Amino acid sequence: MKKNPEGRGQPQAAVKDPSSGQDVLVRLRTDIVSSVYEPETRLKFADMTKRFDVGIGTLREALSQLVSEGFVTLEAGKGFKVAPVSAEELIEITEHFISLEKRAVRDAIENGDDDWEANIVAEHHRLSLIESLPWEERMERHSEWVQRHRDFHEAIVAACKGRWLFRLRSMMFDQLDRYRFVTKRAPQGLGGRKFEEHRDIMAATLARDADLASSLIEHHIRDTSERAIKLL
Repeated sequence: MKKNPEGRGQPQAAVKDPSSGQDVLVRLRTDIVSSVYEPETRLKFADMTKRFDVGIGTLREALSQLVSEGFVTLEAGKGFKVAPVSAEELIEITEHFISLEKRAVRDAIENGDDDWEANIVAEHHRLSLIESLPWEERMERHSEWVQRHRDFHEAIVAACKGRWLFRLRSMMFDQLDRYRFVTKRAPQGLGGRKFEEHRDIMAATLARDADLASSLIEHHIRDTSERAIKLL
């Protein structure tokens, strides 16, 4: 039995595996959402075991979970591949997400406190630091924008008391994010307009105007989705 640094005769805690199943699941989902693995890409175990430094069993569990979430498909005799994208699917995802997000923001506005408001302001500020940059500089920090954009929208609904409502809207947010990359990579972009929309959503939420906040969020989501449909 090894002693701990203080010399007490207690067993040392096991070192956490950095490539745990949950870690691989999160990393793989992120790679799919951000188009590291593009739609319909064949997911080969030989490549992914090296990339994620994990065994086939753990990787298979993560892929099976992503199949249930709709990010990955499994074909008999052919293995796993990234799920395809389509205008039809985007339309359905958009409708579900709008419904869930509007319910979540109303719940959050009803239950949010001062700390909730302060966090919204902080996350909006972090997002605006990138959204106010020229297009070329924004693209250089695109991965940061993706995370800050997610953090801002999550801050808006963070006070939602409906835990299943929050989980479901988060799942649909991930699905919608796959399509959001189509517009963010387009040269003309939506940067300036989205900067203003995020500011207006924040203002309506902090004013506790649930009707206005819901309306602005719906327009914000539909505008991006309609643009993505044209680019698919």
